[in-house]
Amino acid sequence: MKRLFIYMAVFSGVALTSCNDSFLEKSPVTDLTEENAFNSYDNFKAFMWPCYEMFTNNTIRTSLAEFGQNGQYKGDMDAGYMEEKYESGYNKFAYQTVASAASGNGWDFSTFIRRINIMLSHIDNSEMKEDEKEHWRVVGYFFHSYWYMELIDRFGDVPWIDQVLQEDSPEAYGKREDRMAVADKVLERLQWAEQHIGNFTSLDGENTIDLNSIRAALSRFTLREGIWREYHELGDYEKYLEECVRVSELLMKDYPTLYAGTDGQPAAGYGEMWTTEDLSTVPGIILYKSYVAGINPHGACYIEHTSSHYVEMNQKTVDLYLMKNGKPILGTGSGYHGNKDMYAVFRDRDPRLYHTVIPPYRVQAGKGDYATWSYTDNEADREYIDIMGANTSCSNPGIGMKRLPGQNWSASLVPEIPRLGTGAFVTCRSGYYVWKNWNNWETNFNNGNLNTADKPIFKMEEVLLNQAEAKFELGAFDQGVADNTINKLRNRAGIARMVVADINADFDPNRGKYYPKGNDNGILVDPVLWEIRRERIIELMGEGFGIYDIRRWRMAPWFLNQPATGLWMSKEEASANGMTLYNPATGYSDGTNGSMAEGYIFLFNDPIKEGKGWQDKYYLYQVPTTEILLNPELEQNPGW
Repeated sequence: MKRLFIYMAVFSGVALTSCNDSFLEKSPVTDLTEENAFNSYDNFKAFMWPCYEMFTNNTIRTSLAEFGQNGQYKGDMDAGYMEEKYESGYNKFAYQTVASAASGNGWDFSTFIRRINIMLSHIDNSEMKEDEKEHWRVVGYFFHSYWYMELIDRFGDVPWIDQVLQEDSPEAYGKREDRMAVADKVLERLQWAEQHIGNFTSLDGENTIDLNSIRAALSRFTLREGIWREYHELGDYEKYLEECVRVSELLMKDYPTLYAGTDGQPAAGYGEMWTTEDLSTVPGIILYKSYVAGINPHGACYIEHTSSHYVEMNQKTVDLYLMKNGKPILGTGSGYHGNKDMYAVFRDRDPRLYHTVIPPYRVQAGKGDYATWSYTDNEADREYIDIMGANTSCSNPGIGMKRLPGQNWSASLVPEIPRLGTGAFVTCRSGYYVWKNWNNWETNFNNGNLNTADKPIFKMEEVLLNQAEAKFELGAFDQGVADNTINKLRNRAGIARMVVADINADFDPNRGKYYPKGNDNGILVDPVLWEIRRERIIELMGEGFGIYDIRRWRMAPWFLNQPATGLWMSKEEASANGMTLYNPATGYSDGTNGSMAEGYIFLFNDPIKEGKGWQDKYYLYQVPTTEILLNPELEQNPGW
C-alpha cells in the first residue's frame, strides 16, 4: 500500500496569537495561541507538517513544486543542459537577460525559518517527554538547515536567524554573516541532528525525516559547500569533503543495492525511478514524495504528452552521453556512428539517453483509426521500437514505462520522431524531446492532474556520485572507489565500467574547462574528474542539479557560452520543417538563402559573438533591492 507523504496543515491555516495585557485585545480562552498550542507531541507534529513543503518549494531547483519547464527541469535548463523550445527560450545567463530582483529571488526568512524558530522556542516548556523534545529539536534543525543550504548557495553571506524575531529585534536589521561561518553552523546542526535523531516512525508515520534523510542532506550539503570553497578559493574545504565521505559511506552500507527495475527495458531501474507508482519498496530510495489518486495527484506525465511541454535537449548535451562501450563519442575506439541522422546519433549510446530523450522512429497510422499503427516498409524505422518495446495499442496503452510509438494525452499517434516544430503536441525545435516523466500506465486527461507516480527526494544515486567526487578531490579516488560508486550506476545502465587506468589526457578530446577567478581562458578539468562529473550530469539529468553544479565547479562559461544547436540536417530537410542551419562562421542562422548544404539546426545565436555570455556576478544571486532599502546594513553581492 502506498505510504502517504501529504502535507497536513492542521495549524497552517490558524494564526497563532500572543497574550497581551490589553483587555480589548485579549483572545478568547478557546483560541489557539503560542502559549496554549504547543503542549503535546501531536501539537508539534501538526505545526511542523507544512515544513515538508520545502521539497516542493519552487525557488529550489531540485524541488517537485511544478513539472515541465517550471519544475525540476528548470535547474538543468538554467545550466544550459536543456532549453525551452521557443525562439524566445534562450538561456538568460548566456544572453545576460537576468532581471533585477526588487523582491523575492529566494530571499525568504519568514515562510519556513520563522515557523521553525517558533516551534523550537516552545519545546522546553511543552509537556512532552525528554526524548520527544529532542526529536522535535532534531526535526527543526533539519528543516532550518535544509533551507539555509539554499540561502547560502544563492546569496553566500546571509543573516543567521535562529530565534523568533519581533519588529524591534536588532537581529532583523543586522548585517549579513560570513558564508563560511553560517555554513559551519548548518553543518553543526545537521551533525547534532544525526547524533540525536530517535525512532519516532510509529508516531510521525513512514516516509518522514529520519536518520538517513539527515545523512542524505549532509552528503548533499557538504559536497556542495566543500567544492564551492575549493573552486571559489575560500579555503577550509577539506573538512566538508571528509564529512561527505563519512556520511556517504554510512548510507552506502545501509543501501547496498540500486533499483534494477521491472520493465525489462535497457536501464529500466534508472527510468522507473521517476515513473513508478509506489517508491516505498524501491531499493535506494531514502525519501520521496508520494502522490495518491483523489488526494494529491500531479501532471508530470500528462504535460509531456502535450504541446505545453517546452523542454528539449541540445546537441552539446546529447554529445556528453557515452557510448555503451564506455568511450566518449570523440574518443579513440568509440565506434560512434556519426551525427548525420538521429538514428546514428542514438545507436549504441548510454541507454539513459533513451529514457531522457525520445528515440527516433517512424510508423504508419492505421486507416480510419488514428490511434492504431503499423510498421513502415523500412525496417530501419523500427530500430528503437525494438529496443524500447512496442506500444501495441496507442488507444489503450495500459502498461509499461516508455513505449514507442508515442501518443498525446488523448491517444492520438505521434507517427515519427524527430518531430520538429513548436505548435503540435510532442514537438520541439532541436529534435531532442525530453520525456523523463513520461510513462504508458498513468491516466492522462486534458488539463487534469491525474498522475500518481511517486517522485524521489533523496536517493542513493546522488549519494554515490557525491562520494566519488569528494573522494577525488581528497586525492583518494581509485579503481576500488570507482567500482563502489560510478560502476554501480554503469552496471545498471548497461554500459562498460570505468577503468581509471585507461583515462588519460586524450580520453575525451572535448572535455570541459573550469574558470578560476581572473582566468577567462579556462583550464581543462582533470580527465578522471571530468568522467566523474560527466557521470553525475547524465545520472541526474533533468532533476535540477545542473545550476548548482556548474556554479560550484566554476564551469558555467563552458556550459553556457556555446551556441545551442539541434540535429544535423540537410538544408532541404531543415527548410521543409521551417528550420534553418547554424553557421559557425558567423554565429548566427545561415538563413533561407545561405550557402550551407547541411549542418546543425539553428536554435539560438552564439552568445559570445553577440558580445554576451556568463558573467561572474551570476555565481551569487542578487540580494533583492527592497530588502536593502528596508535594511541598509545588508550589502549587495558583487556586480549587482
